[in-house]
Amino acid sequence: MTATDVARIQEVGAAALAWLTAHRDEFALGEGALAADGQVDATWKPLGELAQTCTSVLAAVPAGDPLHEAAAGLLRFAWRQTGQGELFLRLQRLEPFATYPLEIYSVFASAGLRHPGYETAAATTARTRGWRLTEQDPTRRLGVLKAERRAGIHRAEDAERILRDTWLGGLPEPWTFERSAGYALTHVVFHLTDWGRAPDAVPADLSAYLAHWLPAWLDTCLDAGMWDLSCELLVVAASLPDPPDPGVLRDAWPRIADAQCASGALPQQEYGDGREPDFPHCYHSTLMAAFAAARCLTRLTAEVAAGAGGHHRYRGQGVPG
Repeated sequence: MTATDVARIQEVGAAALAWLTAHRDEFALGEGALAADGQVDATWKPLGELAQTCTSVLAAVPAGDPLHEAAAGLLRFAWRQTGQGELFLRLQRLEPFATYPLEIYSVFASAGLRHPGYETAAATTARTRGWRLTEQDPTRRLGVLKAERRAGIHRAEDAERILRDTWLGGLPEPWTFERSAGYALTHVVFHLTDWGRAPDAVPADLSAYLAHWLPAWLDTCLDAGMWDLSCELLVVAASLPDPPDPGVLRDAWPRIADAQCASGALPQQEYGDGREPDFPHCYHSTLMAAFAAARCLTRLTAEVAAGAGGHHRYRGQGVPG
């Protein structure tokens, strides 16, 4: 990778975070966030995804970096939206067996933002058979287990068995890859690696399988203008034990940069009319552009440092408290 290539990745990430900062009020929780018939996908889900991206960027880039400072400001905003965690306790009382409050709360907890009252209530619920027997697909189950551990809840469950029941864990025929499988595999890797912080947590057979087939899948998604999934696959490429192929990054990032709007927004999908999409159709892909940029830059920087005389393998820089 040349300095020009790295600079382009930095520009994409900085522009994405600038757009997210400019549009942060659209992530705000409205009065419907606690309504019995509230639309979780339009309230809590975007806020949780904003928080997850921000904590991931903070873990990837050092303090003082513009990406770090922008992500820190957005994370503080997201935490304020939850009433410093108080709204999670209210959600617990309204929907005690819903898993999404814990999944979102755990993101903040991983960054040192905690609410002891909610954690106590969630731990009580997690001890019930009703919680343990909630039916979920394997990928979601891995995510819930990760959320529990982030929030200090530890219970026996065979994570390896659950992993092997996922699409990726079964090492399927590569030609069966399609959109839903793509999103499932990226999230399996996210859960295994704690969103890129622990690359060595990917089992050797899955790592080898992804190293072999992910470049072709990524190229297919880029050709189809699937920018959201392409960015998630770039995160996966930069979250494996071995660093991503520089050629893959060199081919992918100019295409992501060309798809990015002048405002910094990245459409989920190529529409062909040149117009900037509305918030619901670009916020997640813009988040993923920022996340992918931070993760790829971190791996590139780590490899450069190792090549200069170090022999360490990247394990993340940690999240500031």
